[in-house]
Amino acid sequence: QVQLVESGGGLVQPGGSLRLSCAASGTIFTIYGMGWYRQAPGKERELVALSNSGGSTTLADSVKGRFTISSDTAKKTVYLQMNSLEPEDTAVYYCNCNAISTDFRRKDYWGRGTQVTVSS
Repeated sequence: QVQLVESGGGLVQPGGSLRLSCAASGTIFTIYGMGWYRQAPGKERELVALSNSGGSTTLADSVKGRFTISSDTAKKTVYLQMNSLEPEDTAVYYCNCNAISTDFRRKDYWGRGTQVTVSS
């Protein structure tokens, strides 16, 4: 199966920056894409950014111009650079990996999440 380990969350003041990292490990035959979702208290999980195996990226409108997603295919790692953070960005950020593993079925895998808190 696929394991995802996230790092880089924490507490930051408004206007500050954080960089999240997520490394995939395990038996992985194909990765179609990796990305980030977030869930704030009382809200549904929402897409933040995706990077697919072809190199294209998708960013939620709410983070365009502030967040950047990048990936290192060889390391099976995806990064989320978050600048100009706002209190509304406070949430648990989850890493997502769409891949084929030992069951030979394409599906989504999820990390445990990392807390990002933006507060003065």
